[in-house]
Amino acid sequence: MSNIYRVFFTVAAFFAAAIPAAAQEAAQEVVLTMDEKVNAAFSSATGWFVNGIFMSIPGTNFPWIVMWLVIGATVFTIYFAAVQFRFFGHAIALVKGDYSDPDDAGEVSHFQALATALSGTVGLGNIAGVAVAVGIGGPGATFWMILAGLLGMASKFTECTLGVKYRNEYPDGSVSGGPMYYIAKGFNELGLPGGKILAVVFSIFCILGALGGGNMFQANQAHAQITQITGDFPGWITGIIFATIVFAVIVGGIKSIAKVTEKIVPLMGILYVGAALIVLIVNYNLIGWAFGQIFAGAFTGLGVAGGMVGALIQGFKRAAFSNEAGVGSAAIAHSAVKTKEPITEGFVSLLEPLIDTVVVCTMTALVIVISQQLIIDPNTGNYVLNEAGTAIATVGDTSGVALTSAAFGSAISWFPYVLAIAVILFAFSTMISWSYYGLKAWTYLFGEGKTKELIFKIIFCIFIVIGAAASLGPVIDFSDAAIFAMAVVNIFCLYFLMKIVRRELVSYSARLKSGEIQKFTH
Repeated sequence: MSNIYRVFFTVAAFFAAAIPAAAQEAAQEVVLTMDEKVNAAFSSATGWFVNGIFMSIPGTNFPWIVMWLVIGATVFTIYFAAVQFRFFGHAIALVKGDYSDPDDAGEVSHFQALATALSGTVGLGNIAGVAVAVGIGGPGATFWMILAGLLGMASKFTECTLGVKYRNEYPDGSVSGGPMYYIAKGFNELGLPGGKILAVVFSIFCILGALGGGNMFQANQAHAQITQITGDFPGWITGIIFATIVFAVIVGGIKSIAKVTEKIVPLMGILYVGAALIVLIVNYNLIGWAFGQIFAGAFTGLGVAGGMVGALIQGFKRAAFSNEAGVGSAAIAHSAVKTKEPITEGFVSLLEPLIDTVVVCTMTALVIVISQQLIIDPNTGNYVLNEAGTAIATVGDTSGVALTSAAFGSAISWFPYVLAIAVILFAFSTMISWSYYGLKAWTYLFGEGKTKELIFKIIFCIFIVIGAAASLGPVIDFSDAAIFAMAVVNIFCLYFLMKIVRRELVSYSARLKSGEIQKFTH
């Protein structure tokens, strides 16, 4: 892989040097003009859709789409009798491979499917989004974020079980699955009308979300983070490098993607959580205080605008935007797993919100809460408590990624460089996962086939270059709205299909208790 990287950077450098500076400036002016034209066109054409998806509930500043996700997660938690807690231990055993038969139909292992889905959700939301939530809603937002993450585990369980149950299995061993398949097949099985239409609508939203939020936004943010360290340079260079590397991975399909994500996701986790642990160990005496702020702020707001309601809104919003529980995207990745028991992948998938929201987001929040209460004594250079007594002080005039970077930098001076690497890895992993989501929606609409798949993969990589080079704000807003529009269709259909999941759960539980289902001897 190192040789590939050297080739990419050499080619990019050659093209950058070959183009005269005046031509580069002229090209940038053209891009800016095009950006403005595209922004204006998209704002006027799609503003109603974006505003509709993210519209607040009347009388509040709570987006209705967040409430839609939280209510769905609550319903599934109650309907399946808190399945996320009852089968947590069994989910761990499945990921370890204790019940895995390599001869089962499918393409990837339980762990690889989990890693692929996690790579699509663990990203900038865990870094920048948490900082925004804590900055606006106070430490208490973390409490509601954790609660929403725990509830979201039931949503993932429901959709991923259905994803495996109704997937298509082909003679060459490949599979295709996801909401578009279980909506069409499940509705048909239950004798309900409109399944095909809803599946097509979901697929369209999925493709739009994959090209925008799962692609262009990631490339744009990665380029912005790189230029903070290296200095400014044309975004198309970053785009070409990313596009080439991404294409080299995704051209091999889900097996190739899974081989990369099973290595990148643990690396990202160790890198990021390890840095957070260092900060917490350095400030171990404030951990108890920080949790106290989180629990107290959840119900009082600790002086933050909006009080308890503000903390609740920010926490629920961040969890929904972070783990994508109920969106349906993860079901596409989990559908490729090797298993003959659909419910097993439902158990594995419920670990995602736990890792993404409960663990990673909470670690970020703790570091931010602690760092915001610390100041450095200019005489000794030691950390001391902020004597102002406020629950939320600021770390300079920063927000989002910058605030998280400053928070970690309060204990680790070189962490901004580590964060830059983490952002690049997060962006890369998100792109390769969403390329698979978009691909499966594409093949559902246009049919299976190597040529059709290749066309989408090329289109996807072209959008990487566009995303890194341009600043298409309204386009990104539209694609984000498309991702959450997926949730509107998905959760609506899950309400009709959850009875099928309960049948699977009852059957599997009975066989597990009777000993009919045993650990596989490797």
